[in-house]
Amino acid sequence: MRHMSRWLTILMIAVVTTTAVAQGGTSNQKRIKIDGVVSVIGDFVILESDVDKLKADIENQGGDLGEISECQLLGKLMEDRLFAHHAIQDSLLVSDSEVNQMGDMQIQQLARQIGSVEKVLEFYDKPDLQTFKDELYEINRLRMLADKMRSDIVDELEITPEEVRQFFYSIPITKRPVFGAELEIAQIVKQPKPSEEEKLRIVQRLEQMKQDVEENGASFSVKAILYSQDPGSKSNGGAYTMNRETPFVKEFKDVAFSLREGEISDPFETDFGYHIILVEKIRGQEVDLRHVLLTPEISKDQIEAAKQELDSIRSEILAGTITFEEAARLFSDEKETKFDGGVLRNPQDYSARFELTNMDPVLYNQVATLRDGQISQPIKEDDPRGGPPKFKIMRVANRYDEHMADFARDYVKIKDLALSDKERKTIEEWIAEQIESTFIQINDTRKDCDFASNWLKN
Repeated sequence: MRHMSRWLTILMIAVVTTTAVAQGGTSNQKRIKIDGVVSVIGDFVILESDVDKLKADIENQGGDLGEISECQLLGKLMEDRLFAHHAIQDSLLVSDSEVNQMGDMQIQQLARQIGSVEKVLEFYDKPDLQTFKDELYEINRLRMLADKMRSDIVDELEITPEEVRQFFYSIPITKRPVFGAELEIAQIVKQPKPSEEEKLRIVQRLEQMKQDVEENGASFSVKAILYSQDPGSKSNGGAYTMNRETPFVKEFKDVAFSLREGEISDPFETDFGYHIILVEKIRGQEVDLRHVLLTPEISKDQIEAAKQELDSIRSEILAGTITFEEAARLFSDEKETKFDGGVLRNPQDYSARFELTNMDPVLYNQVATLRDGQISQPIKEDDPRGGPPKFKIMRVANRYDEHMADFARDYVKIKDLALSDKERKTIEEWIAEQIESTFIQINDTRKDCDFASNWLKN
């Protein structure tokens, strides 16, 4: 009865009756739909506008709705709410700081892509930053709860070699997966470096800012707004909330967690430039801080010098005086690849192979015309953060032709497919069980939907 009463109350407040006066002085009563409720899943309500937002999000991200119906979109929303509802029931909670950090990171990334926080707000048609943050909070909280529940369901799932074998041989030969052509790619990177004089200038400027705040009472927040070159935080005074798990670079976290409340760090260097940090509040394992980032300027001569150095390295490799792998370890400025002989790792599975059909378009264009073992001319690559460009030479180390899946040759990939299939079936079973035991109500206008799951409890 409590659930039914709640459902009726929600439906009542979703429709409002108003009186409109016609031109002739007569009045007509109209029922005006504010935002209809289409479903209730446990403690979560799904509105018509939620379906519209999901549709718009897919389109804004370049997705093709194609033949995806509104019923399918609603089914996806109900599934997410079911996961989130049971995450709360099972005490799989997310903290406000985790959710806010996710939103801050998203805004920071968008600001780097678009140019500034102001441009982000304009692009998404938001009146101010707090409104945007509040909207992101609700979206991210729901998604993070659902993700925690999904992870909890499949976290301890394992798959045996026998299950992998059964999975593979249960697929008819004519329907077995075809693995596309793959490449192993290596690169040597040279990053133009600022002069020692320029580094000293930046450090001294940050020291002056620190002194002005500590001795003259100047506002650290205003310094960040006026001078910081971090597009993701300068508009809000360089503010971040972080814990040990926040994906900031190690040098930044080490300094942040070494400071006391109210203390300002000395200037220090990361891959992004030079920083000073002010710790405003320490709350257990979390820190509220502000920072100023300044990036040293790099001259055209220094950029050209990096390109010429890479030209010389390439010439030595072609002459046979040094191997590509040795040159990468000795001369590359890219820490992530140099100690592995310059070999790139696929971010999807951390293997050394890149399937051609799934490669990043930029990377594909850089190696598409290379023959096996051929070394490219120096390639200029711009910094998406607006910093100086870097240069690299690239080589296709190995090439694997397209082929039908073979159990022995492709065991690792087949194992991943088998585990994914087992996880999918486990989640489907969980959804079916929870639908039966969870309060679910669907508006009559959607009861003719042919849902993939038994949401209607028929």
